[in-house]
Amino acid sequence: MTQQSLEPSTTAEDAGEGTRIPAGRSWLDRYFHISKRGSTVAREVRGGVTTFMAMAYILLLNPLILSGKDVAGDTLGQKALITATAFAAAFTTLLMGFFGKVPLALAAGLSVSGVLSSQVAPQMTWPQAMGMCVMYGVVIMLLVVTGLREMIMNAIPLALKHAITMGIGLFVAMIGLVKAGFVHQGKATPVTLGPAGELAGWPVLIFAATLLVIFMLQARAVPGAILIGIVSGTVIAVLLNALGVIDPRQWASGAPELHGSAVSMPDFSIFGKVEFGGWGQVGAMTVGMIVFTLVLAGFFDAMATIIGVGTEAKLADEQGRMPGLSKALFIDGAGGAIGGVAGASGQTVFVESATGVGEGARTGLSSVVTGLFFAACLFFTPLTAIVPGEVAAAALVVIGAMMMMNARHVDWADRATAIPVFLTVVIMPFTYSITAGVAAGVISYVAIKIAQSKAREIGAFMWGLTVIFLVYFALNPIQSWMGVH
Repeated sequence: MTQQSLEPSTTAEDAGEGTRIPAGRSWLDRYFHISKRGSTVAREVRGGVTTFMAMAYILLLNPLILSGKDVAGDTLGQKALITATAFAAAFTTLLMGFFGKVPLALAAGLSVSGVLSSQVAPQMTWPQAMGMCVMYGVVIMLLVVTGLREMIMNAIPLALKHAITMGIGLFVAMIGLVKAGFVHQGKATPVTLGPAGELAGWPVLIFAATLLVIFMLQARAVPGAILIGIVSGTVIAVLLNALGVIDPRQWASGAPELHGSAVSMPDFSIFGKVEFGGWGQVGAMTVGMIVFTLVLAGFFDAMATIIGVGTEAKLADEQGRMPGLSKALFIDGAGGAIGGVAGASGQTVFVESATGVGEGARTGLSSVVTGLFFAACLFFTPLTAIVPGEVAAAALVVIGAMMMMNARHVDWADRATAIPVFLTVVIMPFTYSITAGVAAGVISYVAIKIAQSKAREIGAFMWGLTVIFLVYFALNPIQSWMGVH
């Protein structure tokens, strides 16, 4: 996608320093084009605060997802993860505000974090996993600069795009159900309700109650429903724990209580711990597929989110072009690398930015406000750490449900569409692999097109993906046949 195709013709808003600025406007107004976009400083501040409140849950969910052990048995640490999550969100959102100048906020992408936790960490160390994040971020930046990002987006059938979003939603929801103890690995069955066919312990019941509260608040269109639900569930958990109703050992992530002061210095112990190399034990093919999976996980929603929020803010024209779009796409790609260096996983634009736009935000000033709030959270790690993992897991299920709403865009009466979508959606959570789900969808889509004598509709990119995914599924037999161990 070239910059010329992304941005409309230059206006006074986007012109250089030679443009004559009307007198009486503050430097803040001139820099962010507040008056030109029909906004005010008060609206931008209100929008920035609203966006932060809508997405503050990421400070709890990202550490929960990345709490597992890597191949060496090491963990990242909850406090360090909260610091990394807050820092990366603050840094990338401030970049978007100051340089992109659009009302978009970024934070750790749950789909990317899910891939790192379930697919990458079991095969390599956390520093190597964060190196994968940096690599995928660089790849996306190159795709933006070369214009390939738009070409790839156009080459993948719309139904498969929706399927990928839905599959990631179910994948994220599955992670939440497992983290909460609602779903366990069974003995007689692959999975079961609780550890033995029934829910066990107070924490999982608090998870269920928190989940219902969030759904009820969303049904009534209450702003900040996810955050309100998490706070409510945490308060109940703290009270029951303080009263001795719950055995502290039942909490998977530790008892919900404050140790010491609510304020502390940030823990940057995992910042900059990134490794490139040492992947001999997994092989070049696996490394390539990991980077490809991360690109997929962080790729598809960003452009649609940016255009969607930009349209809501009345910044985009009918072709989806808006001021600063190329910068916004580039910063979104850079978020992958920034998140990897910070130790927080890849950053991406959050659809919750639309809540701030709904409050009147039209410029990057609102993103600056959101970023400053995330920066302030760096000093409240002990307070954030009180939230039980079981309570935070409820939000993962809610996010999954929201992503599944893309099902309304699928023509389920058309088998050529429905079958690839179905395979994509169900295989992701069942295999704990985004790659496997996308691969099944792409291969089945091409196979059905061939069966319908519509091979000409497939396109070169989809043919190439099919070959790659066929090798991916057949890699083990191929290696055995070639005598590779």
